[in-house]
Amino acid sequence: MLIKHEIARLVADATARALEEGDLPPLALPEVTVEHPAREEHGDYAASLPMKLARAARSDPLAVAEAIARHIRPSDAIAEVVVAPPGFINFRLGDAWLARQIDAILAQGERFGDVPLGQDQRFQVEFVSANPVGPLHVGNGRGLAIGDTLASVLAAAGYAVEREYLVNDAGTQTETFASTLYARYQQLFGREVDIPEGGYPGHYVVELAEELKAEQGEAFLRPPGEPWPPELHDVGVAKMLAIIRNDLAAIGVNYDAWFNEKSLYTAAGPYERAMELLREKGVVTEKEGAIWFTSSALGEDKDNVLVRSTGSPTYFASDIAYHYDKFLLRGFQRVIDVWGADHQGHVPRMQAAVAALGVDPERLDIIVYQLVTLRRGAEIVRLSKRTGEMITLGEVVEEVGADACRFFFLARSADSHMDFDLELAKEQSAENPVYYVQYAHARIAGILGHAAEEGVEYADGDLALLTHPAELALIRKMLLLPEVVEAVALTLEPHHLPHYALELATVFHDFYEKCRVVSDDLPLSKARLKLVAACRATLARTLGLMGVSAPVRM
Repeated sequence: MLIKHEIARLVADATARALEEGDLPPLALPEVTVEHPAREEHGDYAASLPMKLARAARSDPLAVAEAIARHIRPSDAIAEVVVAPPGFINFRLGDAWLARQIDAILAQGERFGDVPLGQDQRFQVEFVSANPVGPLHVGNGRGLAIGDTLASVLAAAGYAVEREYLVNDAGTQTETFASTLYARYQQLFGREVDIPEGGYPGHYVVELAEELKAEQGEAFLRPPGEPWPPELHDVGVAKMLAIIRNDLAAIGVNYDAWFNEKSLYTAAGPYERAMELLREKGVVTEKEGAIWFTSSALGEDKDNVLVRSTGSPTYFASDIAYHYDKFLLRGFQRVIDVWGADHQGHVPRMQAAVAALGVDPERLDIIVYQLVTLRRGAEIVRLSKRTGEMITLGEVVEEVGADACRFFFLARSADSHMDFDLELAKEQSAENPVYYVQYAHARIAGILGHAAEEGVEYADGDLALLTHPAELALIRKMLLLPEVVEAVALTLEPHHLPHYALELATVFHDFYEKCRVVSDDLPLSKARLKLVAACRATLARTLGLMGVSAPVRM
């Protein structure tokens, strides 16, 4: 149990005893929460329950706090309980207890930070799922970092997590892509043809056409004027997916499942079954030759088309079928979709559709991340120097590295616009946050390596010797990792991780400046080596959850 929850339990038990003994009048006890005080001198944790109870108790919050505090039983972890205006109960952790937690961190090793929230509930995180009609762009990189980190944190919180990429291999976009690819392919054989209206003008399509010609020769050519051969569609999509997979590998993202949109449309498949269910629920109507989802009856501003008058399903219908498959066929208990800002308007109708399928919409979380602006210092970067076109994710990873990409993409909350400074991401200085955090890990590795060379073993280090304020501050900060993991798992806000990593690195660097680790005092050296070994484990786990490497030298 997290010490935060242990303190909440102590407060709840004390309140119950105060009620039993008549120190408080009869009243309902709300959930007890504890937080970190805004000011360090007020302790490590604070309970504001007295202020919530004061009105019902018809008493001053300070008097309620004192009544509860009198019943708080001693705890090995708590050194001090103080009642403070206007009605807080503040707790300070004991120095000796704090020092002993070093052994607990080292014992957990790579699992330090895990919290028992999920109990193996099946969660799916589907993120990016960019259409296979072009390379991944910088905005996709932000979605990748958010989705992949969320999946890692949820796994650390005890959930059975699957990462999924939806391959949009059906519909007009990939057909337009195939038409564009065929135009470029024909041009390589001297035909004067234009790419279709709404086609993809990027140079990457030319490069794919050149690959096709080199591999297949004239195999895909049809007489002039005839449409592209059907098999070209799947070949082109497969080649585009290969490029996307390379970009994913470069930034360190691995999916557990790749789901093909085409599979939704098999006979008696998810699409047909979802549409039949919607008809049974009475939320489908026909008008203007099309089939509509009557979302206005479910609180939406307007109805939405499911099947066009041409008979082709819309993107919305495909998405409903996909979520039917997720919830009702594969049985995920919760689904988290990570979408780009251009999907913002799609969120409420998707929630309404899930409810219409008979699924509690609380089981679907949709995270919409905002745009990314690339900069070089004060200058906005809009086009690639290499191609003069859109800057791809691959180019950014090549320039600044996967670690900087992932850390920077996570550094701000998903709902806020972010600036990505390419020059800052490459700096080897304390101004670069990812360098600053990784340098702390490398510095610890160097300390431990030096100790090993000197033959100093620290397994038997006496942790009771750790009494310096900088030592205790470092332990306090390390013990927050499980709380951060829990908070990210509950709020689905992974930006708390890089913030915590920076705070931990800052506290470590402060400790390093104030406390010499390996000195002539062998017992103290051993204790401090144990401390920095635990800090290394904590930093490595934090970086690992973000998909960022923990280097041993820089």
